[in-house]
Amino acid sequence: MEERSLLIGVVGPCAAGKTTLVEGLNLLGIKCRHIAQEHSYVPAMWKKITNPDVLVYLDVSYPLTITRRQLNWTQAEYQEQLHRLRDARKKADLFIQTDSLSPQEILQAVLKYIS
Repeated sequence: MEERSLLIGVVGPCAAGKTTLVEGLNLLGIKCRHIAQEHSYVPAMWKKITNPDVLVYLDVSYPLTITRRQLNWTQAEYQEQLHRLRDARKKADLFIQTDSLSPQEILQAVLKYIS
């Protein structure tokens, strides 16, 4: 894939690392958008908003969302975000479980995928 011409969409629950990944890719000149699908009741909003060439799904466990961002939310609210993300998760080109990865490792995984 020609990475410079691609539009990459990034979805996932809160605190999965979406903002950090988007910033890292943008710094490298790669077009990338954070799609706030986790806040939408429309299952395919990710496609309507951005229609990316590559859809990256970043996942994170509930306990780490609290550690990373000191979120004050319940397991039920986290599960609701996962429910809203179900279509994007199914259609994702690349799925990354971020619990044990550094931001640099996540960035490298995406760069490897698009190269």
